[in-house]
Amino acid sequence: MEVPRLDHALNSPTSPCEEVIKNLSLEAIQLCDRDGNKSQDSGIAEMEELPVPHNIKISNITCDSFKISWEMDSKSKDRITHYFIDLNKKENKNSNKFKHKDVPTKLVAKAVPLPMTVRGHWFLSPRTEYTVAVQTAAKQVDSDYVVSEWSEIIEFCTADYSKVHLTQLLEKAEVIAGRMLKFSVFYRNQHKEYFDYIGEHHGNAMQPSVKDNSGSHGSPISGKLEGIFFSCSTEFNTGKPPQDSPYGRYRFEIAAEKLFNPNTNLYFGDFYCMYTAYHYVILVIAPVGSPGDEFCKQRLPQLNSKDNKFLTCTEEDGVLVYHHAQDVILEVIYTDPVDLSLGTVAEITGHQLMSLSTANAKKDPSCKTCNISVGR
Repeated sequence: MEVPRLDHALNSPTSPCEEVIKNLSLEAIQLCDRDGNKSQDSGIAEMEELPVPHNIKISNITCDSFKISWEMDSKSKDRITHYFIDLNKKENKNSNKFKHKDVPTKLVAKAVPLPMTVRGHWFLSPRTEYTVAVQTAAKQVDSDYVVSEWSEIIEFCTADYSKVHLTQLLEKAEVIAGRMLKFSVFYRNQHKEYFDYIGEHHGNAMQPSVKDNSGSHGSPISGKLEGIFFSCSTEFNTGKPPQDSPYGRYRFEIAAEKLFNPNTNLYFGDFYCMYTAYHYVILVIAPVGSPGDEFCKQRLPQLNSKDNKFLTCTEEDGVLVYHHAQDVILEVIYTDPVDLSLGTVAEITGHQLMSLSTANAKKDPSCKTCNISVGR
């Protein structure tokens, strides 16, 4: 049996479900708070003995939905016509105290068999902690409600984007990727101290580190995937890497075939912008069978290394040839250690453009080019 969706979301003016519940007036569905306090004009009658939900269970959590169920005493159970659900983002102690608080979402659902599905990208975001409490309610002839006490408060966290969501992002990124340009090296810019440290403490091998939280909030690689960031973009007029960088004046360059070859797999990781006209695409290169490969295989769409819109490796006359997309900025994550002896380290002649750094950069949630119809 298909579980019905919630009928309505209050305090969400963009909710597409508003027309579904035309028969309920806003006055009739104003809710009391979790302490049971009600406005004199709320249209909710004094509490009578309706069963209080307990032993609440949250299951089937996705980035923009979850299932909820609970237990109730059988007494007066047949009088229940609706459920009131109080859904709030969990307070973050490190959040900006001057920022406006998120408006709590009060949901009204007809009394349907449990579990019920709560779904809505207009009030649920991926990878976000929420609290939820439930009331039972009985609608009266005069459209007032009799309500139970609030249940206990339960906490849960929504999930990352699934492969389905990432495929939607992938398809949007393909639209603006542009034509392909030839390149021959991957490169990584850092400060001189970084490369000195690698030589002294890691036997000359750059080690994978956990990806930061830049990009889409729902990206399954943020804060989880370990890798080393590389670039491959080239200047249109020279075909070589640009001499400017936001990450440091020293650059490690390595031949493309050392990282990207028939013994590696290629995955799409993210598509985002930072309130700018240009967009970023994150790709992951993982040696076949490596821990990084296994991580990506479960979570990310895999790309055909020879035929995709972003980064390709093909063979021409027995030689591997490489191309990258011109109209997006590629951020390539390689999931294994890379020895500095496989390439060269040299100082660049250009500037360090800090304004172009994407470290922990937040995605523009209003951009129609790189957002999909789930949480940002």
